[in-house]
Amino acid sequence: MLADGRPPLVTVSVVVHRQWSLVRPLLEQLDRWCPGVVNRIVLTVNLPEPGISTEGIGLPVVRIDNSQPLGFGANHNQAFRHCRTPWFLVLNPDIRLDVDAVSALLALAADDTGLLAPRVHEPGKAEAEPYRTLPTPAELLRRRLPGHRPPAAPDWVAGMFMLLRRDAFEAVQGFDERYYMYCEDVDLCARLRLAGWQVRSIPSVVVRHEAQRASQSSLRPLVWHVASLARLWSSLAFWRYAALLRRVENRNAAL
Repeated sequence: MLADGRPPLVTVSVVVHRQWSLVRPLLEQLDRWCPGVVNRIVLTVNLPEPGISTEGIGLPVVRIDNSQPLGFGANHNQAFRHCRTPWFLVLNPDIRLDVDAVSALLALAADDTGLLAPRVHEPGKAEAEPYRTLPTPAELLRRRLPGHRPPAAPDWVAGMFMLLRRDAFEAVQGFDERYYMYCEDVDLCARLRLAGWQVRSIPSVVVRHEAQRASQSSLRPLVWHVASLARLWSSLAFWRYAALLRRVENRNAAL
């Protein structure tokens, strides 16, 4: 229970893809820091793996064993069917918590907040990951040029830590499952903003990311990444969102 007597507000979704050694510490940290705010953890085993056991985890765990592997969005959409709480938290296995980041984010939610995210620190870096601009073809070129500056607020947040309002996620029909692994987070943020929900990153709330980036060391994820960018750039929602961001930027510049 929360301090004010309300029931836990959050359902957590974590997918195991032969990464149990990464997932177990995350579950232990959720159990340590967030027992009052987390209602249950939905643990999706995407590929068979020996040795998975949630013994010793005090939070309720719902386990889903896939008969065949699913993509990122499909797995979390499947987990969302078990969500009966006002908030739904999507976590990567390599996220690490040192405090109750979940409650800290919820305390700053406004009525129009559809998605909350913390700032993310990665090993060996002195500062948090910069905010992300919408990855248009032109932007991907500009960000490699000298003098490129990240935005003051994010156009989208990565799927490694997404605290989603249940009503907002349901209203936009969740993740687009046509994306297998990459860019579904960009697409979701675009559709949330177009539907009138705000996407916010909170600078005062920080988590760690152990940065398991397969696309930098394996050809198949790289191919998935390129295919997902092609799908993103061919979607109407993406370009409608790009136009919305331009209107907001022009309005702010005129103030």
